[in-house]
Amino acid sequence: MINNKIKKILNKKNKSKIVSLTAYSKNIANILDKHCDIILVGDSMANVLYGLKNTHEITLKNIIQHTISVKKGIKNSLLVVDMPKGSYKNKKLAKKNAKKIMKLTGCDAVKIESNKKNYNIVDELVSSNIPVMGHIGYTPQFKNIFKIEGNTRKKAKALINDALNIERSGAFSIVLECISSQTSKIITKNLKIPTIGIGSSAFCDGQILVTDDMLGLSGFYPKFVKKYTNLKKIINKTVEKFSKEVRNERFPTKKNSF
Repeated sequence: MINNKIKKILNKKNKSKIVSLTAYSKNIANILDKHCDIILVGDSMANVLYGLKNTHEITLKNIIQHTISVKKGIKNSLLVVDMPKGSYKNKKLAKKNAKKIMKLTGCDAVKIESNKKNYNIVDELVSSNIPVMGHIGYTPQFKNIFKIEGNTRKKAKALINDALNIERSGAFSIVLECISSQTSKIITKNLKIPTIGIGSSAFCDGQILVTDDMLGLSGFYPKFVKKYTNLKKIINKTVEKFSKEVRNERFPTKKNSF
């Protein structure tokens, strides 16, 4: 039984663009919920929040804790949760951990990265009424080198097959990360389910960015990230002002005291 939020996402295919961003807390989720179709609690929190070099060390516990917070800020958006590296090594483990995530957080779906072998895991989860979002191209849990994917005929063919296999396994959508424009176009055209792009051109059915990148907070700005504002600069000015007022005994005033 597909929930109504997922039906809405499926119905957007070839009709209107899907808007997606990441969140790791209630306050941010509450803002995003007014504008996004999908909110992802991404394992990107490893880099953004915990200062880790890659996403490999984020635990199931980390993911669940942040998702519980994010869920409190969401009313309208579809809430999708990254399954961390190592949490879906086989069907039994994947099912156990996905059920735990769904039960403890109340999320709508989980996302797993493809290693071109784990289609049976997607199928197992979907058969257990756990909606799955796929993820192909640059998959940080399985690849250490960041590079453009699908930029040769052979690589493009492999990615197209990967996407089709994920769709056949029952995923309701799929993230295309850092895939060449032409390959993204072909994949999107050949799939019945929506594609969500990150660094994969405007041909995708929707777009996702890491919110902290977009806001200028993370310090990570590859070509595919558009920095819509420099929140780091704004916060710095605000903290500087607070600091000066405290040192100059201008804060707190009577207005700020009981």
